[in-house]
Amino acid sequence: MSLITLTTDFGTKDHFVGAVKGAIYTELADAKIVDITHEISPFNITETAYILKNSYKSFPKGTIHIVGVDSELSFDNKHIALELDGHYFVCPDNGLISMIASEIQPTKIVEINIHDRIESSFPVLDVFVQVACFIARGGNLTVIGKEIKDYKKLIEIQPKANQTQTQIIGGVLYIDNYGNIITNISKKMFQDVGKGRKFKVNASRYSFEKIYNKYNEIVGNNTQDKNRFDGNKLALFNSAGYLEIAIYRSNLKTVGGASSLLGLEYRDPIIIDFFNDSKPEFTTLS
Repeated sequence: MSLITLTTDFGTKDHFVGAVKGAIYTELADAKIVDITHEISPFNITETAYILKNSYKSFPKGTIHIVGVDSELSFDNKHIALELDGHYFVCPDNGLISMIASEIQPTKIVEINIHDRIESSFPVLDVFVQVACFIARGGNLTVIGKEIKDYKKLIEIQPKANQTQTQIIGGVLYIDNYGNIITNISKKMFQDVGKGRKFKVNASRYSFEKIYNKYNEIVGNNTQDKNRFDGNKLALFNSAGYLEIAIYRSNLKTVGGASSLLGLEYRDPIIIDFFNDSKPEFTTLS
């Protein structure tokens, strides 16, 4: 049985997802299809990369991941298939792989060349499905395309430290379902640059001088009256290892999320300043 995942910005109102699944089952009747998400913001490559990077590792080796975001074929947006970390990805070469492959390099990458036989305005259905099913049958990547050595890099998702190592300049990478703000600043980068120094996280007109490891750490020992912390702003490193600005137990219908309350959206800057005077006692990083 072949395991194939789908990550798209198609939504679920239209016929697109159903058509793709039907085409897979026509090619591979025993395939197992898993929807990672179809609610990616339209054409949002960094959101796609963040979600896929933090989900693909939970699947068994050999899983094939079809990615249908900003997938229309053009001179600058070619189609590729690759093997990475024991998984296969069939996707556009629009930069999303650069985040997934930031720590693990692909074993093999090919530029898909079956377009000579297929004219399509819906490449996920007409091209990506055929490629994924070919791989699922044990086909070699080099049969579907010419091997290439590189892929498009998405520079904008990379945070930077200044020359004096006193500041990290990052940005909003993703707004999650709770309205929480996910930045592109990793815990590793924070520790490598900060080296235990006192810091201040600047997010819009708000700042944070403490970073938690879990949401409920903000409650501390106040377990009998923890509801009074509902709606409090906090910074933490989330389960994916990225700096997150959140609202404790946020409710988008009442309290609102961090994005709306702080007035921050995708690509807005998040800056961390480091100070050399002392090591903060309030840092809870492990």
